[in-house]
This record gives sequence, structure tokens and C-alpha cells, in this order.
Amino acid sequence: MAAPAPPLLSLEHVTVLRGAREQRPALDDITLRIAAGEHVCILGPNGCGKSTLIKTITRECYPLAREGSSISILGRERWDIFELRSKLGIVSPDLLASCTTDATGRDVVLSGFFSSTRIFPYHHPDPENLERANEALARLGIAHLAERAVAEMSSGEAKRTLIARALVHEPQTLLFDEPGNALDIAAQLQLRDSMRELARSGLGILLVTHHVSEIIPEMERVVLLREGRVIADGPKSSVLTAEHVSNLFGVAVRLGQEDGFFHLY
Repeated sequence: MAAPAPPLLSLEHVTVLRGAREQRPALDDITLRIAAGEHVCILGPNGCGKSTLIKTITRECYPLAREGSSISILGRERWDIFELRSKLGIVSPDLLASCTTDATGRDVVLSGFFSSTRIFPYHHPDPENLERANEALARLGIAHLAERAVAEMSSGEAKRTLIARALVHEPQTLLFDEPGNALDIAAQLQLRDSMRELARSGLGILLVTHHVSEIIPEMERVVLLREGRVIADGPKSSVLTAEHVSNLFGVAVRLGQEDGFFHLY
């Protein structure tokens, strides 16, 4: 019998500061475990520590060293950053902002093999890399963007190119950091469809967002994060209530649901 896969994430009493000069924590004594293959949403207002959590997973941020505090990613406490990022597909605003406007769609996707956001002269993609990049573009329905510069893409096209980049090295889990930001309605719907297809394909998905409308039906679990602390964690049906969401955002809301999607009003 095969051994169970190690969890994507295991945090025990982890604190991460907002910056080297700041003493305010972005994550405050947080304990959280996310299993491999889970579909989980981290929901919270701006500034609650959601993006810091993603950066802690990808080792862009490091927690304070304290007695009783521990962190492991995919079952390991120590990682070569490039090896770790080859096992995680990342879609974030920071990545999009770092893409040079003259890079083509294929360049951006190929850059996933090198943990960059463009192809530099010292990068040498091989034929297998090229084949897998073309397959990732086709999977997202954007093969026509292979030769198009990022500067000429819509925000939705650029976001789907980043998803193709995230898929190119066949990761175990996809990390989505506020993926719907700056997207128009049509692009938001396309994004949701892409996320649903990827979830149904068996990939683990961790979504961080402040929009309940981005939580796809395939998400089984929701974690509410406020001021760097987990205030609720459990099945979507029990966590996504008007009472919990009103408490999370500090404003009275009503919560509706249709076809597995939630909305506030």
C-alpha cells in the first residue's frame, strides 16, 4: 500500500512580520494544515496576511524562529527554492507585474522552467520544454497567444498565460493569489471555468481572495483569515455563512448561493 502524500502545508504557531523594519505580524501565531490535493480557499480582507501566506509557502517570506514554531512544505522543512517552485504552480499579481511587456506568451510560459518571467540569453529551452509549453497554452485555449507580446494582451489573456506558465512543469498544487484582480466580467468567468477544469483534473488548488464569488463549487474547505489569524476553518457549507462573513469583513452582509457559487448583497 502506497504511503499517503505529505501535506502541502503544515504550519505550527508561525509568525511572519510584514517587513524587516516592522514589528507588526502579517501572520500571527498561525497554525494551519492543508493536505495534498485539497481544494482550499483562504478568504479575508485586504491586508489580512493572505498574500504573505502564499509567499511563506514559496519561501519568499520566512517566519520568525521561535520555540514551538515549525513549518513544512510538502513534508519537508528545508528546500532548494528552485526545486520547490518546480512542484508548485504560482499565479500572482507580482509575477504578472514582473513580466516584461515585450515577452511573448510562449516566452512567459517557458520561463516557468527557469523560475523567471521571461527567457534570458542564458536560458536554453530544449525541444521537450517547447512541446510542454505549447501543450500548456493549448490546454488553456490560448495557443493563439504564443507569439503575442504581453503588452498586446488583455488582462484576462495575460492571466491565463500565467496559468499556463504555472502548469508547464506539471506541479502538484496550484497557488492562486487574488487571481480575479483587474479582470473584467468576461475574463473573471473564463478564470473561474479554468479553475474548475483544473480542480476536476485532480490538481490541488489553494486560492487566496477577498471575493466570495471566486470560490468555485469544487472548493471543499474555506479558511477565514483576519489580521493574520485564522478565525474560522472548515467545510465550505459551515464556514460561508452570513454571520461568519459579516464578522470577517466588519460589515453586515447577506450571502446568496446559485449553482454552487456564492455572492454578497
